[in-house]
Amino acid sequence: MKFLAILLAASALALPPAWGADQLVKPAFVEKPITPELLGEIRTGGFVLYMRHGNTDNSRPDRVPSVDLNDCTTQRPLNDEGRQLMKRVGQEIRDAGLPIGDILVSPMCRTLESARLAIGDKFQVVESLMYSANMTSEEKKPRIEALKKLLALPVATGTNTLMIAHAPNLADLIGFFVKPEGTVVVFRVGGPNIYEYAASIHPDDWRKLPK
Repeated sequence: MKFLAILLAASALALPPAWGADQLVKPAFVEKPITPELLGEIRTGGFVLYMRHGNTDNSRPDRVPSVDLNDCTTQRPLNDEGRQLMKRVGQEIRDAGLPIGDILVSPMCRTLESARLAIGDKFQVVESLMYSANMTSEEKKPRIEALKKLLALPVATGTNTLMIAHAPNLADLIGFFVKPEGTVVVFRVGGPNIYEYAASIHPDDWRKLPK
């Protein structure tokens, strides 16, 4: 009997630990390329397009924790390559015939400048889209919830909602770090609080797509 007890104890030590639902490893994110068929759907509206801002000057990082939204000198700015990229991607969106309705933009200077270069001055600044990489886990939580709601908001008939924001924010939510800069991530809105990743459009993908 004593031998059996020792054997059972040894077996228990050899077994892998039990996994609860919150411990399950999520499958790795798989990026999907844009297709001509999906592009045709986007031309009829009903999608959310999440675009990462243009390339930046990494020699001038955000001055954490002293970033001032009203002072662009405290923030990492776009570089010339990023400015040209935003102009090009904005023109590609127009040339592709994608109807844009609501435009939601992070309050950081690099996203505001990206928006102006890509689509002009008519957009809404959304504080919850602010760059999240320098935040604590607790600080990120309300922003993750806010992004969920933004991605699932109803889209005006015949249009698509455009969001211009940051890679870390989307990575916090779905585990996908958007790259390169200027990539447009396409989400299909399925109803209240429902959104689905559909595809990504990299800057160099536009020239391969039918006009």
